[in-house]
Amino acid sequence: MLSSFIIALREGLEAALIVGILIAYVQKSKRDSLLGYVWLGVGAAVALSLGLGAILSFSSRSLSERGTALFAGVSSLAAVILVTWMVFWMKATSRNLRSQIATKVDGAFLTGPVALAGVAFLAVIREGLETSIFVYTNFKSVADPLGSALGLIAGFAVAITLGYLIFKSAITINLSKFFTYTGIALIIVAAGVLSYGVHEFQELGYLPGADFYAFDLTNVLGTDSLAGAVLSGAIGFDSTTSWLQLGIYVLYLLSVLGLYLGKGSTKATARA
Repeated sequence: MLSSFIIALREGLEAALIVGILIAYVQKSKRDSLLGYVWLGVGAAVALSLGLGAILSFSSRSLSERGTALFAGVSSLAAVILVTWMVFWMKATSRNLRSQIATKVDGAFLTGPVALAGVAFLAVIREGLETSIFVYTNFKSVADPLGSALGLIAGFAVAITLGYLIFKSAITINLSKFFTYTGIALIIVAAGVLSYGVHEFQELGYLPGADFYAFDLTNVLGTDSLAGAVLSGAIGFDSTTSWLQLGIYVLYLLSVLGLYLGKGSTKATARA
């Protein structure tokens, strides 16, 4: 539940802030009549993202057991790559996000209202597609799908509420710290998803060491236990973890967090 909540909160607020910047700039340019095209682009992006989630879910159900494992492993790897890239992308570009969006909107004003819808679509679809893939793989890797679904709904609800309140200047939050901390949390979740993908590839025989466990805590922290479910949902904990899973988990976590929090990295500052 916690991991899906973090995913939805982080990605949902990013999308909400981007939409808020778009709307504010259009209103500032005194072109309120074009706001419908902004919402058209946003709606199309949301619909496509939901469609991708449905395709991923239905496609995996129609596969054989071996095909399902391969699909889960590949999608897990893709999700980790996307999330890692997006975390660093947001960190590097957040300072100039407003000016970048303004430049694109100015160009759309010259081209026509359909171009404005396209700007809104492209601004939101990146977050939507990433969220769809990451949420799908996260649901596969946790022990409590119902809790994850509730966490997802709650995360989006909080993100939309925060985005609206920030847009209306009803509240102020330190977005720099928010995106830094949630970026760390997403990296931890991504490490768990990566470990799950490694497990699937080991089950398929594509990676060695499936039977060499670093620990087997099934009798203590099984997936049917409350503690096991909480740890699974928070950090991708697996009660039977191989040495290869553990090694890749730790290697990814230390290397990516080291780069993300390094002295030379750009400080994440999102200005709504």
